[in-house]
Amino acid sequence: MREDDMDVITFLMRQHEEIRSLFDEVTKAKGPARQDLFRHLVRLLAVHETAEEELVHPYARKAFPGGDKVVKDRLREEKEGKEMLAQLDEMGTDHPDFPKLFDEFRTDVLAHAEAEELYEFAKLREEASGPQLRAMTAGVKAAEALAPTRPHPGVESAMKNLLLGPPTAIMDRTRDAIRAAMGKS
Repeated sequence: MREDDMDVITFLMRQHEEIRSLFDEVTKAKGPARQDLFRHLVRLLAVHETAEEELVHPYARKAFPGGDKVVKDRLREEKEGKEMLAQLDEMGTDHPDFPKLFDEFRTDVLAHAEAEELYEFAKLREEASGPQLRAMTAGVKAAEALAPTRPHPGVESAMKNLLLGPPTAIMDRTRDAIRAAMGKS
């Protein structure tokens, strides 16, 4: 299936698979390779969650009965995940406590992804039309292109992401460019 023809649920579930794979790679890697893989994981998680918070969750709130409760639960999990990810990011992959905290984080994120797939994505697939889901893919890609590249706990609503996301993304991407120019990942 071409990415242009993909519905948003398939697109996000493929990202979930990439996230699962990156967790495995970070766990197995050592030294600079671990840092590079972790940085890639941080970026993917940041843009992925921002896009869900801006487009998918607001749609899901209204798309099916109980959607508001499902989304509230996912947003709570996302906030907790961002807090832990920020702690891991600050700690660095060479810290002696990194492996233990990273394993806890991995368990939480994978449970979150499973809950999204089971309680949110499955219901969206039942309630939304194919054209609606394909149109949402373009919106998610656009949101990801403008999303921050680091976790920002407390910014889990569509409104906060729209207000704070662009300036935060500029700061994050500037920091990424400086780190790259200095040879740091």
